Amino acid sequence: MDYACTLHRGTVPLLVSLPHDGTELPPGIAARMTEAARGVPDTDWHVSRLYAFANELGASILVPRYSRYVVDLNRPPDDASLYPGQNTTGLCPMQRFSGDPVYLPGQEPSEDEVRERVEDYWRPYHDALHAELERLRTLHGHVLLWEGHSIRGSDLPFLFEGRLPDLNLGTASGASCSPALQAKLEAVLSAQSTYDWVANGRFKGGHITRHYGDPARGIDAVQLEISQRNYMDEDSFEYDAAKAAKLQALLRELFESAM
Repeated sequence: MDYACTLHRGTVPLLVSLPHDGTELPPGIAARMTEAARGVPDTDWHVSRLYAFANELGASILVPRYSRYVVDLNRPPDDASLYPGQNTTGLCPMQRFSGDPVYLPGQEPSEDEVRERVEDYWRPYHDALHAELERLRTLHGHVLLWEGHSIRGSDLPFLFEGRLPDLNLGTASGASCSPALQAKLEAVLSAQSTYDWVANGRFKGGHITRHYGDPARGIDAVQLEISQRNYMDEDSFEYDAAKAAKLQALLRELFESAM
């Protein structure tokens, strides 16, 4: 098995995890997908570029190679629903965010194949994530796990109605980080007027935020789901450097307030 993720090791107590940044599809899997799905439209487009400035701050950054359509790194390995009663996509997604199928008829992965994908693609990412969190926590006594996500901010009725706020902070309803840290982040968001935001709205944090966040052990975990209109064109998937620069200034301020 070739590498499934890339870890840049930093020096400060900050790990930026970007589990939906990957775009590659193994040929054998891609051949069974619909033409539209092979374009991996539900990628968290360009988030590694958006968060590249974190290198300058000394952060560790973890980036996957493969698309979420291979296996969703932000889902639990037993595929339990993160949002019971609401539409969502699973561990090995069968539906796109639009509700359309990922696979050609009869080409969906079997239960055995799902288990194999967990071992081949999901497990290496989580092994690297756990090890880096423990390294930084041991080194500093505490660590912030920042889950960087993005999504199309409108026209996704399968997932949510209407328009998603620009910035969607998730802390598992306050369970994945300390109240003091959440208050600092919310203070930064409240002090600016460029972006609207919400805490623990439609997106409260996925499996990684909920599973690894352990404030009592010195591990704070936060997810930020960004509406993609704020740094790219949502239809062409083109990165907008000017928009991104404005957003990066706020992201930097959030990191600096948290550390």
